[in-house]
Amino acid sequence: MDPQTTIARRIARELRSGMLVNLGIGIPTLVANYVPGDIRVFFQSENGLIGTGPVPEEGMAQPLLSDAAGRPVTALPGASTFDSAMSFGLIRGGHVDMTVLGGLQVDEHGLLANWMIPGKMVPGMGGAMDLVSGAKRVVVAMQHTAKGQPKIVKRCSLPLTSSRPVDLVVSELAVIAFPEGRATLLETAPGVTVDQVIAATEATLLVHGTVSEMKL
Repeated sequence: MDPQTTIARRIARELRSGMLVNLGIGIPTLVANYVPGDIRVFFQSENGLIGTGPVPEEGMAQPLLSDAAGRPVTALPGASTFDSAMSFGLIRGGHVDMTVLGGLQVDEHGLLANWMIPGKMVPGMGGAMDLVSGAKRVVVAMQHTAKGQPKIVKRCSLPLTSSRPVDLVVSELAVIAFPEGRATLLETAPGVTVDQVIAATEATLLVHGTVSEMKL
């Protein structure tokens, strides 16, 4: 199983029926493909759509139906479209139950940097700042390292997205939470040891007793 699929499948297990969930661009969009069959959630895209479905099959994309990054999406029966003002009102008003965002770095206290790399052209922050600040629960979907360098670090060297810490990080190696502002290892991926996770992580990780294996 490739890293992106591992991450998306594990995050899908965090979904509960009735949730309003925002999926960021990149790996987070894949979560919609792995929603358990016994639950119903409502996916929101900040460009103004509630009721997004899985990524369309090849040749089935609708040119006027896209996510916030302009990538094709599907709309489920009963989907609703509206303007960006309404969409951000939902986010800033605290009505989004969970957001799943990509990440460039997360520090050992759960602070996220995911919107820019200094010196590189960036189109803008998009909805990231609003989502981290306004959603009831924030889950980060990202690979554990980039070019051999840890992405879960002691202190972010990139500009922070928000002063609010995230709730959960899911990588292809591990699930990490931040109770009381301290990075805590909850689960390891199948075939991955605790020592391997620690070796790939710059941040100090708390490990309490036996660490569970991810269920995918």
